[in-house]
Amino acid sequence: MGKRILSAFAGLAAGAALFAGGAHAEESVEVLHWWTAGGEAAALNVLKDQLEEQGVTWQDMPVAGGSGVQAMTVLRSRVTSGNAPTAVQMLGYDIQDWANEGVLADLSDLAAKEKWDDVVPKALQRFAKNSDGQWIAAPVNVHSTNWMWANKKIFDEVGVEGEVKDWDELIAVLDKIKEAGYTPIAYGGQPWQDATVFEAVVLSTGGPEFYKKALNDFDPEALGSDTMKTAFDRMSKLHEYVDPNFSGRDWNLATAMVINGKAAVQFMGDWAKGEFLRADLKPGEDFVCQRFPGTQGTVLFNSDQFVMFQVGEDKRDAQIKLASAVMSPTFQIAFNKVKGSVPARTDVPGDELDACGQKGMKELAAANESNQLFGSLAHGYGAPSAVKNAVFDVVTAHFNGEYTSDEAVKALVEAVSAAQ
Repeated sequence: MGKRILSAFAGLAAGAALFAGGAHAEESVEVLHWWTAGGEAAALNVLKDQLEEQGVTWQDMPVAGGSGVQAMTVLRSRVTSGNAPTAVQMLGYDIQDWANEGVLADLSDLAAKEKWDDVVPKALQRFAKNSDGQWIAAPVNVHSTNWMWANKKIFDEVGVEGEVKDWDELIAVLDKIKEAGYTPIAYGGQPWQDATVFEAVVLSTGGPEFYKKALNDFDPEALGSDTMKTAFDRMSKLHEYVDPNFSGRDWNLATAMVINGKAAVQFMGDWAKGEFLRADLKPGEDFVCQRFPGTQGTVLFNSDQFVMFQVGEDKRDAQIKLASAVMSPTFQIAFNKVKGSVPARTDVPGDELDACGQKGMKELAAANESNQLFGSLAHGYGAPSAVKNAVFDVVTAHFNGEYTSDEAVKALVEAVSAAQ
C-alpha cells in the first residue's frame, strides 16, 4: 500500500514538473528589435518589467542599427527557417510587406475587446492592420522626425533667442556657431540619417503639399523639379557645417556631441530626446527642441509597432499578454516618457511628459486636424522599402559629393522609377 501511495505521489510530482515546464515555455516572449542606444534600452525595460509582473519572461533579441535594416535581414532568415520570433519591432511599409506573406498573427479579438479602433490614430491603423482589416501589430508610439535639437548654452553664447524660424535664419545661426569655434551640426553619415535630414529639408523648401507629392506620392514632376534641386543645394550647404569625421557615425553618438557641447545642433527624430533626458538634461534649460526651421505646423511621423508573428498555441497566451501590455495606457505613458516619443493612443493625457513631449503631442494633434501629418520617408512610412532605399542611395551619394544637385535630381527620378 505504501509503495503504491509513494508511486502515485511520484507520478503526480512528475506531472507537476511537466506542467510547470510547459507553463514556463508558454509564458515567454522572444522579441526582435533594434533599440540598443541607452535611452531606447531604458524605455524597453519598462515593457520587460510590466510583462515580468504578469509572469512572462522576456527573451531579448537586439540587432543594432538605427533604421532596422539589419533587423529585417535577421528576421528574414528566422522566418525562412520556420523559427519566427514572437514579436518584431517594425515600421510602416515593412509591416504591410510581411502581412502580404501571410505569416502574421491575428490580434483582432484582443483589439475589439480593448477598443483599439477608438483610440489609435487612423494614420497608424492603416499600417497596423492587414488588407482584410485584421489587427496584426500593436503600435508602441508615434515619433516625429522633423525636429532640431540644440545645446542651449551654445545658443545663448551666440545670441540665439526664441525659435529659429526659417532656412535663412538657420544658416545665419550656423555661421555664428562656426565663428564661435564649435562644430555647428552633429551629423551621423549613414543613409537613413542622411534621408532624415533630407526629408526635413524638402519639407522646409517646398512646403507640405510639395513634400507629399515628392516623398509620399513620388510624382515624377515634383521629383524632377527646380524645388527639388534647391533642396539638394541646401543639403550641400549643410555639408559645410559638419565635422570631417561624420561618415558612419551612429545617431546617438551625434546626439552625445550636442549633449557634451562639442556641437550645437542635431536634426533628428524625437528619439534623440531620450538621450538628453538620460543625461539628466532639462528641456528649455539645457537643450532646445523645435521643429526643423521652416517646417512648423507640419509633422512627419513614424511609429514603432510590435508586429506579431504566427506562433504555436503554447506561445499564443504570452503573445496576447505582450500585445495587451504594449497597448495599455500605463505602458504607453511610462514608455514614451523615457523614449522621447508620444503615445500611440489619443486618450492618454500628456501631463506626465516633459515640455518637449507635451509640445510634440499638441503639434501632432494639430497636424492631424489640419491634414498636415505625413509619413516619414526615411523611417518607413513614406514608401515601400525598394523606393525608400533608392532614395537613400541618391541622397547619400549627393551628400558625399558624388553628384551635383542637377545630377542628383535626374538620378532621383530614374532611381524611383526603376524601384516602383
